[in-house]
Amino acid sequence: MHIMCCLKPVPKPGTIKVDPQTHTLKREGSELELNPYDRYALELALSLAEDTKGTVTAVSMGPPNAKPILIEAYACGADRVVLLSDRAFAGADTLATSYVLARAATKLGPFDLIICGKVSIDGETAQVGPEIAAWLGWPSVIWVKEARVTNKTLELVRLTDSHLERLKAKLPLVITTENEINDPRPPSLKRLLTTLEKDPVEILTAQDLQAEPQRIGLSGSPTQVLDVFHPEYQSEQKFLSGPVEKLVDELVSVLKERGLIS
Repeated sequence: MHIMCCLKPVPKPGTIKVDPQTHTLKREGSELELNPYDRYALELALSLAEDTKGTVTAVSMGPPNAKPILIEAYACGADRVVLLSDRAFAGADTLATSYVLARAATKLGPFDLIICGKVSIDGETAQVGPEIAAWLGWPSVIWVKEARVTNKTLELVRLTDSHLERLKAKLPLVITTENEINDPRPPSLKRLLTTLEKDPVEILTAQDLQAEPQRIGLSGSPTQVLDVFHPEYQSEQKFLSGPVEKLVDELVSVLKERGLIS
């Protein structure tokens, strides 16, 4: 089984910077780390590859300073690690991002399975996985909490808002994982040391992927952030005193004034 695992670099808390013109995150000027939910996706990919004697290709889209997260993926056991990096990718929304990842899947594949974390902590959209599937014309299953391969099909347990679903899906397939699915393994020091002698990260550009210019970056992003600002909070203290019967009426009146109750 050949598996592609999508890993997203996200800014470390306290290092987030926003471009004042495009209102998008400036990832090149931020300290990046691996999106926590993607650790579970990587562990599932590695486990399924071990069970099927397959291979894992870890892929990330980001600036050059995203390379450490792919080195970490290599140290955990990924067979191949690829960074999709090009200034033309900057400012991409989920649609443009998923297009680039789908182009990478086409170039680096064929793949039997593509695995993503359920969501990224900086965007919280949960859209990229299903959108990759749409670009490729593959089915997708989200919120997967159990997965195993049986006779070239994937047996899955999927979490919903109210219950669990057990299903079988034919390959090729795109899935997104819940963080209950496994316990991610730590990086191997031995594999990490090998990266000091030879950089395992391959870098592909928009030209390498033969990506259509109108589908990438800001040009390929139908959704754009209009403004970014810090919320302003106004607080006012009001002390009430007197008999309980009077206080209840007075408190209700204050809450109605502030729109907290109707």
